[in-house]
This record gives sequence, C-alpha cells and structure tokens, in this order.
Amino acid sequence: MRDALIRESRSITAVRGPLVFLEGVHAALGDMVTLYVSQTDLRQGQVIEISERAAVIQVFGATGGVNPHTTVARLWETGIKADLSPLMLGRVFTGAGVPRDGLPPALPEIRADIHGAAINPLRRDVPRDFIETGLSAIDGLNTLVRGQKLPIFSGAGLPANEIAASIIAHAGVRREGEKFALVFAGMGVTHREAGFFMDAFDATGALERSVVYLNTAEDPVIERLLSPRYALTAAEYLAFELGYQVLVVLTDMTHYCNALREVSSSREEIPGRRGYPGYLYTDLASLYERAGRITGREGSVTSLPIVTMPDDDITHPIPDLTGYITEGQIVLGRDLGRKGIFPPISALPSLSRLMDNGIGAGSTREDHRQLADQLYMAYARGDEQRRVAAIVGEEGISPVDRQYVAFATEFERRFLHQGGQSRSIAQTLDLGWELLTLLPANELVRVTREMIAKYLPEKKADNGSPQNQPA
Repeated sequence: MRDALIRESRSITAVRGPLVFLEGVHAALGDMVTLYVSQTDLRQGQVIEISERAAVIQVFGATGGVNPHTTVARLWETGIKADLSPLMLGRVFTGAGVPRDGLPPALPEIRADIHGAAINPLRRDVPRDFIETGLSAIDGLNTLVRGQKLPIFSGAGLPANEIAASIIAHAGVRREGEKFALVFAGMGVTHREAGFFMDAFDATGALERSVVYLNTAEDPVIERLLSPRYALTAAEYLAFELGYQVLVVLTDMTHYCNALREVSSSREEIPGRRGYPGYLYTDLASLYERAGRITGREGSVTSLPIVTMPDDDITHPIPDLTGYITEGQIVLGRDLGRKGIFPPISALPSLSRLMDNGIGAGSTREDHRQLADQLYMAYARGDEQRRVAAIVGEEGISPVDRQYVAFATEFERRFLHQGGQSRSIAQTLDLGWELLTLLPANELVRVTREMIAKYLPEKKADNGSPQNQPA
C-alpha cells in the first residue's frame, strides 16, 4: 500500500460471512484494511460501518482462516482506488481490478477512487448524437444516444448475452476522427458465459478497443459489488481525460443486486422490498448516474445495463427502480423468442426517451423520426388486429386490417429479426420504408408527402391499393 498507515489492531471480535468486526479502533468510512492472516496470506477489505466502539470491515474475498486471536488488521487512510492508464485498452481484469489475462499490471498514470460520484448537474451536458449498435430495433425505433442510460430488460433464458455480444462487436460512432471504446463488466457470470464473451471479443477484434472486468459466479460475492465501479471508473477516465466516446455494458445487474442483498443480510440490516436493502434505489442511482456528458469535455459515458427480470416481472424491485433512474428501456419478448426472432426486442413496450436528441438530419437521416412513428403505429395496429383475428377469425376483420396483420408479421420477420447480421442505420431506414409498401399509401399518416416522395420506393408510392408482400 502506498498510503498512510492509520493504526494496527489485533482487536478482531467476530467474523461473520464476508464481514470482520473490530473493536476500539478509530477509522473513517471507506478506509482500506489489510488483514495479515499469516506472513504469506494477506486479505484486503474496507471499512463500511463505524460506531463509537467498533468498525465493520468488508473483506474482498473469503474470510476462511481469519483467526480473531492471531490475525492483525492494518488500516490505511485511503479508499479503493483503480490504476488507470491508456494501456488498459485490450486488457482483461477480475472484478477487483486484478489482471486475469496473464499480463503484468499496467503502469498507472493516475489512481482514482472507484466509488466516484454522479456528474454535477451544473456541469452535465444534454445527451446527444447517435451511437450505432447495428440492431434495427434499437437504432431505428429506440435510438441509443451518447450519455444516455438505456437498460435491457430480459427474462431468464432469453438471449440477452448474445445481444450484448452483438452490440460489443458492432457498436460505434459515425463521425470520422472520433475515438470509441467499450468497457464491459460481467458480474456473477458462469465460466461458460465468461468464455462466450471472451470468444466474442476475440472473434470480432473488439478487445483492442475494450476494457473487460469479469467476476465469475465462483468469485467472492463482495467482488461483484466492485466490478461495475471499476468499470465506470475506467470509463470516466477514458471519456473525460482521454476524450473517448465510451459505451459501458453491465451484465447482469440482477446478480449485482442479489450480492448487495446478501451483504446487507450479513450486516443484519432491516430488509426492504423482497429482502433487498432499503437503499437499493440510492445504490443503483450511484452507478447509473455516473453516465453522461460533461460540458466542455469531448468524451461521453453511455450506459447499457442488462437486467434479468425474475419471473419476467417488470414490476420486480430491480427493473422497477432501474426504470425510474434510467432514460427508457429495451424489453425482450419471450413470444418473439419462441418464433425464432433474434434479437427478440419487443418494440411496443421499449422506449428511448432521449431518441430525439440523437436522430435527424446531420446525425442519422431527416426521415428518421417520422418513419419510426409510422412503423410503430402500423405495428401496434397490426399486432392488435392479429389478436382480434385470433378470436373472430381473419374473415371478421376488414381488408385493411388484414394488411396491417400482414405488415406486423413481416415487420417481425424482416425488421426485428437479423440473425447474426448487423445493419447500418441507412439499411435500417431503407428497410422500414420498404415494409411500408405493404400498406396503402393513404394509410401512411405519420409521414409527410415530401418524405413519401423521397424515400418510399417509386413503383409503390402512388398506389393506394394493397401491395404485394416482399419475398
């Protein structure tokens, strides 16, 4: 440790789970602690609670072998700090910031407290400009904007990891000369999932522009609480010190919250909703609000957390509180997954509240907003009439409504479904106009005549009669 030693103590009174209790010490919240179990066995921890008589130490790892009678605790006047350097790019670390790629630690340029802070509202700039993910359901209908917090709500068994891997492979910025980087934090992932993500990084070459933090399911629970903080600290350094446009992918925030609940239970705190601590909202906000843009700085931090909804319940505390803090949500649909659609992004409940800040002329294309509104309206009506037809039969709905049903089917099959392919924003928008030819031109009420004349395929533009379905 390079920081000032406060004091040394042999007054360990109890060890409970990941917590160690010290009596008769003067310390401050956040002080680092080294436990000398033996000459070769050192454990790191941090003061997380203090009183007049005792201090509670949260150990970053197992507490097995910590003997209250022989273990020495040394307290240091510092918090947990991350070593930051441009050489982080291309590296893989544990959830506690230790290299796991077999390479030595990079020589740091600066060291920063991983707990950081939310961006000062007076210095926070409005999120704007487009980040391309390669997925039409996001780029076309729920656009991701630099500095935005846009979570992905998934259900158990849905391909959230595969969607994250696709975004990792294809995400980028469109302006020439801008620097783009990815920061990835995996929390509580299995070895199979860790291998899947690393294969995705290697196969696409994305690792060269990425910083990866992996906490596996067998790693200490406490480390799960550190992973997103290390990742966000690295992202802030790359964005606000080096001028990168940084996309942070955090998966899975449900594992993070379960770790927080486990630690809270060890501390015998009074539980809140479904056993989660009462400060769950504040804790999540301390992570999510670190994303954004700072006035006068070139870089930005955009957050894409992935949340698995227990029992597909979007009112569960984790997705519920996440939705309050963030600026929209991408919702995966189990019904689309059963149809073999990838990515199974359900367009109707998904929303990007900052979409208008990142689209339009000079960013994506002038027709983007109108086209998205028209596609959304047509799909919503088609999906509704499809449910009606399932009850009364297709003969019970009007010919125009049958065209909307056909549109909804083709929209899912051709627009939402991409398989493993990536689409540029131009390809996404052109495909949207092509799908609108399935409807009579007089039904296109959310786009102007000028846009219809410019972008709707000419051979279909003037025909108000039913159109042939694309092959």
